[in-house]
Amino acid sequence: MNDPAALRAPLDATALRRDLVEPGTLHRLDVVESTGSTNTDLVRSLAADPGAWPEISVLATDFQSAGRGRLERTWQAPPRSSLAVSILFRPEPAGAAVPEDAYGWLSMLCATALATALRETAGVTAELKWPNDVIVSGRKVAGVLAQLVPAVDGPPAVVVGSGVNVTLGRDELPVPTATSLLLEGATTVDTTVLLTAYLRQAASFYTGFLRAGGNAGQPIDGGASLRERVAATMATIGAPVRAELPGGATVEGTAVGLEPDGALTVRTTDGTTAVVRAGDVVHLRRTDGRYA
Repeated sequence: MNDPAALRAPLDATALRRDLVEPGTLHRLDVVESTGSTNTDLVRSLAADPGAWPEISVLATDFQSAGRGRLERTWQAPPRSSLAVSILFRPEPAGAAVPEDAYGWLSMLCATALATALRETAGVTAELKWPNDVIVSGRKVAGVLAQLVPAVDGPPAVVVGSGVNVTLGRDELPVPTATSLLLEGATTVDTTVLLTAYLRQAASFYTGFLRAGGNAGQPIDGGASLRERVAATMATIGAPVRAELPGGATVEGTAVGLEPDGALTVRTTDGTTAVVRAGDVVHLRRTDGRYA
């Protein structure tokens, strides 16, 4: 393998704005050299000046020093070895505001968009591990985290942050169950190309979701619904799983589908059906060993 550090070119902010902001796919895109957390910075900036961050706005970097995942897990990768990007959504289409109980789909929307972009642009077999991890060959290559941002006047906004391992070498991975696009033989590790593909796909899914009134079960532009697109990308559906819940409780069985709100439906080993929601799960794994 080539030296991973030799492949780490900086994000090209000029190209990103030309390809995404000028055509109107995004309304604002800021690229910073480094930050502690794109989510934290975007939320803080939004609170200070809400009008400066229209829908859809993006803050991105290739060096995040204090990224945060589920259950407050943190990590830091070498500069330019990864992508960190946060997208601001204000789900309020003209004439029909998206109900707030549909906001939970936005993290899975972005995770599905990211997996789709990685498959089509980098040539890797990216899948989702419920609720919003992106995996390749059973190992985590990216994570997605959504944060609700209350508004003083009007509906809240949602900031969805994504972190992608791009050129991490095996000795640089945060945990043994992680991987990177480089390690998986991606056809490109150009972060500008990858970010452009992801943001285009996320914006496309999102605008279709808005046209469907925030109903994840409604077809998008005459095609599959968001719920169907997420389920089709998910390695969890149809697999034997074990969900670890707070307090030591567990749910074990076969994941059979997604509820209207994005929760996971599990047919348990005793023949009953359980519904597992992302906010209630400490950890979920396949029990056939395909992923941790």
